[in-house]
This record gives sequence, structure tokens and C-alpha cells, in this order.
Amino acid sequence: MTKSKPFSQVKLICGIIASKEASFKKAEERLVRLYGSLDITSPLITFNTTDYYEKQMGKNLKKQFLSFASLISPEKLGEIKLRTNGLEEEIREELKERLRVVNLDPGYLTQASLIMATAKNFAHRIPLQQGIYAHVELLFSKTGIKTLDWTYPDYRSKKYKDFLLETRQIYLSQLANL
Repeated sequence: MTKSKPFSQVKLICGIIASKEASFKKAEERLVRLYGSLDITSPLITFNTTDYYEKQMGKNLKKQFLSFASLISPEKLGEIKLRTNGLEEEIREELKERLRVVNLDPGYLTQASLIMATAKNFAHRIPLQQGIYAHVELLFSKTGIKTLDWTYPDYRSKKYKDFLLETRQIYLSQLANL
């Protein structure tokens, strides 16, 4: 029988979808306050692979990824997603907006994969807690990134992959220095 071991620490990231610079700034400020300093951020990337958020958030959406310097336990992902869901509403109220202004998608990188949290259930998703699920979004290998049947279209883009590979290199360096 194999004995269980503690999980390795993982690299927390968060995707932010918004249309206004003030929304990105407020989200980053609040996330840094909760989860610590950043070691890398992506540029703003046009988010146009779906119109899913347009009714709630309007058009001309962009996405940005934040990568946090401190590693976390993977067991915290459900708690983090619950907190970011609440944070979306807090930011809307702080900016005195009527409609949703920001979407926050936390996840983490391991050596082998990108795991994302969601409140939407589907066959490939694993329950974490209180209506929050996790799923493998991408796989990492020595030759690059492998997408899966359910990988969201935006995560298939070169810009996302480049950022995630760069973040993974930072993470691997952090692991080597533990």
C-alpha cells in the first residue's frame, strides 16, 4: 500500500476579465492584498473567443493573468474561488457600477498541469467544496502545452500559452530553491 504524502506547493494564478482599466486595477489591488505580491503579469489580451460575458459585462472585454509570488497548498483552491466570487461583487459595489465589472478565475500551476476553479459543474469536473469544482485546463510537457477536449478556446491561444510557460518556469525555479 502506498502511503499518502503532503501535496507539493503550487503556483497560484488568477485570470481577470474586464473592460475598464479601473476594474483591472481594483481587482489586482484586492487580490494582492489577499494573496500577496505578484511575480509576473500578462499584458491585457483581447477576450473575444466567446460572448458568454457580454450580457453581464458588456463588449470590448480583455483578459489579464496575475501570478502570485508565494506558493500555496492546492487544497486552498476551493476557498480561493469562493473568496474571488465574493470579491467580484465587492469590486462592483466599490466602483459604483450597476452591472458586473470583473470576472475572476483563480487556478494553479503544477509541474504537469494548469488546474482552474469554477462554479459550473460538468462531467470532467471534480467537486471541491460548496459548489466549487476543479478541472485540468492544460497539460505541460517538455515539448510545450497540450490542450484537452474541454480546454476553453482562449486557453488555446499563443499569448496565453506563452504567459503560462513563462509562469511555469518561474514556478520550477521556485521548487528547485525549496
